Amino acid sequence: MMQNVHLAPETDEDDLYSGYNDYNPTYDTEELENDTGFQQAVRTSHGRRPPVTAKIPSTAVTRPIATGYGSKTSLASSLGRPMTGAIQDGVTRPMTAVRAAGFTKAALRGSAFDPLGQSRGPAPPLEAKNEDSPEEKIRQLEKKVNELVEESCIANSCGDLKLALEKAKDAGRMERVLVRQREQVTTPENINLDLTYSVLFNLASQYSANEMYTEALNTYQVIVKNKMFSNAGILKVNMGNIYLKQRNYSKAIKFYRMALDQIPSVHKEMRIKIMQNIGVTFIKTGQYSDAINSFEHIMSMAPNLKAGYNLILSYFAIGDREKMKKAFQKLIAVPLEIDEDEKYISPSDDPHTNLLIEAIKNDHLRQMERERKAMAEKYIMTAAKLIAPVIETSFAVGYDWCVEVVKASQYVELANDLEINKAITYLRQRDFNQSVDTLKMLEKKDSRVKSAAATNLSGLYFLQNEFSQASSYADLAVNSDRYNPSALTNKGNTVSANGDHEKAAEFYKEALRNDSSCTEALYNLGLTYKKLNRLDEALDCFLKLQAILRNDAQVLYQIANVHELMKDPSQAIEWLMQLISVVPTDSKVLAKLGELYDSEGDKSQAFQYYYESYRYFPSNIEVIEWLGAYYIDTQFCEKAIQYFERASLIQPTQVKWQLMIASCFRRSGNYQKALDTYKDIHRKFPENVECLRFLVRLCTDIGLKEVQEYATKLKKLEKMKEIKEQRIKSGRDGSGGSRSKWEGSTGNDSGQNSSANSKGERLSAKLRTLPGTNEPYESSSNKEIDASYVDPLGPQIERPKTAAKKRGDEDDFADEELGDDLLPE
Repeated sequence: MMQNVHLAPETDEDDLYSGYNDYNPTYDTEELENDTGFQQAVRTSHGRRPPVTAKIPSTAVTRPIATGYGSKTSLASSLGRPMTGAIQDGVTRPMTAVRAAGFTKAALRGSAFDPLGQSRGPAPPLEAKNEDSPEEKIRQLEKKVNELVEESCIANSCGDLKLALEKAKDAGRMERVLVRQREQVTTPENINLDLTYSVLFNLASQYSANEMYTEALNTYQVIVKNKMFSNAGILKVNMGNIYLKQRNYSKAIKFYRMALDQIPSVHKEMRIKIMQNIGVTFIKTGQYSDAINSFEHIMSMAPNLKAGYNLILSYFAIGDREKMKKAFQKLIAVPLEIDEDEKYISPSDDPHTNLLIEAIKNDHLRQMERERKAMAEKYIMTAAKLIAPVIETSFAVGYDWCVEVVKASQYVELANDLEINKAITYLRQRDFNQSVDTLKMLEKKDSRVKSAAATNLSGLYFLQNEFSQASSYADLAVNSDRYNPSALTNKGNTVSANGDHEKAAEFYKEALRNDSSCTEALYNLGLTYKKLNRLDEALDCFLKLQAILRNDAQVLYQIANVHELMKDPSQAIEWLMQLISVVPTDSKVLAKLGELYDSEGDKSQAFQYYYESYRYFPSNIEVIEWLGAYYIDTQFCEKAIQYFERASLIQPTQVKWQLMIASCFRRSGNYQKALDTYKDIHRKFPENVECLRFLVRLCTDIGLKEVQEYATKLKKLEKMKEIKEQRIKSGRDGSGGSRSKWEGSTGNDSGQNSSANSKGERLSAKLRTLPGTNEPYESSSNKEIDASYVDPLGPQIERPKTAAKKRGDEDDFADEELGDDLLPE
């Protein structure tokens, strides 16, 4: 028992060896179950417990509890932090190292657990915004400027360029006001440079879009010269584009090069585009060597289709055959970077996979891939057609070389299209046999190529009026591809040529069902309905076609013609007036307008359009005759003479034009000139009875001795005429014929020179008749005759267009005009 008894020291000095047998009861884990404070901390979440008093056995003096390291502070850690559970400043430290949510100071000790502070009530109201403060006004102005810039951009995207420019100007004015206000409130360093840049850039863009190039350049200069705008040098590309539009090529190249110098090399794509612009500008200036250097650099760094195609054009301009070949091979080798078509074919019957493939088969990405592929094919086909005639001794050898190169590339399907283009080139050179042979070589290809070749062959044979061959090849094209609208159109043409218009209409309808945009089938269907006299359906076809082909001259003419056939001249005139706005110099359309106005009784309008038609085409006999007759009717015989003189030059074997000239001299009182003209007519046409009658009359009135000579000749001709008429009459009586006699009147007494063809008759101009033997000379103005015009071309026949199928930009025969009833070229 004595080992636990400690005696008090005799002096005040502490024993250096005291406390070594003492221990902190906190570390006594065996007594934790009996430790009330620890048990309370375990049961609760706040960790508070009553203070712990360590009872250390001692005799007289209570000593501070010491740790094993000799620390004299009560229950403190080595960092000077009170130990867990210790009491400091009247608050019990929690058991955790960090105070948990919900714990408060000593004043709130014992309050309810409220981690969200709901017991404190609602938050105080926000302070009211002072709208009159300068900072708030500046913020509102910035917001309005941004809104104006956005509205300007939206208006530009919608095509309203004027509104976009107005909004951009408003934004510029408001932004200057904003800068002045900000300078008054804050230092100039706080100006919003991004907003100023966007306003100026948008204003310059809108000036350029409205073709106000000077203002756009000035605005760009403001941006470029301001050193506060970083990376503004790239805008020199836009300035170069403006100079290019103004055809100021030297300045365009200068600004492109300045922009190229200011763009770092890491922006590789932008530098390539600028170099491409430089190359195009060199081509426009004719500096092909410099353009070649630019495009060669592009093709070596980042090859693309446009640069390759422009490189071929440059080599073609300088005539370098070998370089053209190498450039074409580089163009073929440009990667397309698109997915293959097999990706869009379902490998299994999984419905989920099929739905996914259907969803991506025609999405925007797929459409972009199709456009890129179509653009590549267009460049390659155009380049091949351009260089094929010049890279070899003949265009056929050049085409063969291009075909071989294409076959060895990723564009294998274009080889057959090049073969078809080769046949079309033969056709343009009028070498039909070679064209046919080339197309026949493609008959053994796949169904698509076979159908295209057979379609073109059908069109060729149709043009040559070999309808049996055209029909057989049209059948071959239809059998190879039943959904080929061009083949069905050609089949309808061959059937229509054989007279079966109803069946032809069925083929045209089937072509339209396969391709509703097949304008050839729709046009031919309208012609077929017109031949079948189904005018309403024909008009419906042409109106549909007019909605597709706006301002197409042929369609407008057909609509007017159908209205004319429907006895609606006012509508016909209205559509012809639209046609005149499209082809204002077409003499036949002007003559048709004159004819319609003449039928309506409007002589002044008729004269206007007939005269315009004569100005553009002074060799139309129909127009010349109408104008001459018009001047005779209006008592201006002197003006009529020039028209009849031109008619006599066009038809020198027709005596009636010279008789009309002599008649005009006679009516104008120039008897001597009339006499000389009649004598000249008599020398050319000695058997013309009308001319002799006038000679006898004029010589009698003037008192010439030649009257007896002309009278004798006149009697002989009249006697011969009577004998001829008796023979004809006796022949008719014997054969039972019912022909009408040739009348000996002034209108047709010239015998073989007078004619009346009802099919070719276009107009009737009333001319004064010749005087009788007992009438005074001037009294001839009381009788009138009808002078009928006969169309020397005979009746017109409509034939449908021929459709031909070909890939590429050119239509082989789709636009071939075969209808005689269409507009003249």
